[in-house]
Amino acid sequence: MIFRIALAEDNMVNRNTFMQKLKVADNLQLVFSAADGNQCLEQLKGLPFPLLPQVVFMDLEMPGLDGIEAIRIAKSLYQQIHFIVLTVFDDDEKIFEAIKAGASGYLLKHEPASVLQDAVINVIEFGGAPMSPAIARKTLKLLSQTNTTEQSALGVLPDAITEREKEILQYMVSGWDAKRISAGLNISVLTVRKHIANIYEKLHVNSKAQIISLAHKNKWV
Repeated sequence: MIFRIALAEDNMVNRNTFMQKLKVADNLQLVFSAADGNQCLEQLKGLPFPLLPQVVFMDLEMPGLDGIEAIRIAKSLYQQIHFIVLTVFDDDEKIFEAIKAGASGYLLKHEPASVLQDAVINVIEFGGAPMSPAIARKTLKLLSQTNTTEQSALGVLPDAITEREKEILQYMVSGWDAKRISAGLNISVLTVRKHIANIYEKLHVNSKAQIISLAHKNKWV
């Protein structure tokens, strides 16, 4: 299966490096590349629905409209598109700002073509939230940095969320996809996806990015 992707990156060297990676990723078709957030939005605006990219890889530090704002605007207009951040930064604030804006994943720019391919498949076919290991560790650490006093201030999840769903929610916030959660809990992928669907319905959300944002905002983990 061929997946349609796009790139928003202001640095020409980084754009060329990305293009080189695509040469060995034969299941990824580049719809367009943009030099900044505004150009990315214009490119999206000019495409008919069937030709829109399924995934947009987005740099954060760009002139004019930066990546976070571009994701926030584009996600409100094209909810079906997944946005994966490509960055050299693992800045704490940017990680959560990107997630809150609607990013589905967060990768470092040095990742090889195989990781880009896996990330695309992950978000499209499994609703995953791909993250580079360094980013996932930092995200988990940030969410876990609570002392005893802070623990007492943790928010309470809605009563409708079961203990199993709470367990799966914690894994989701840590960046695990359904297949990995399935292996970790020794239950079927189908069962995990059913639990995730129930969590979405009970929390009135439609993406893992929103789940992570809610969990962080309400101190659920």
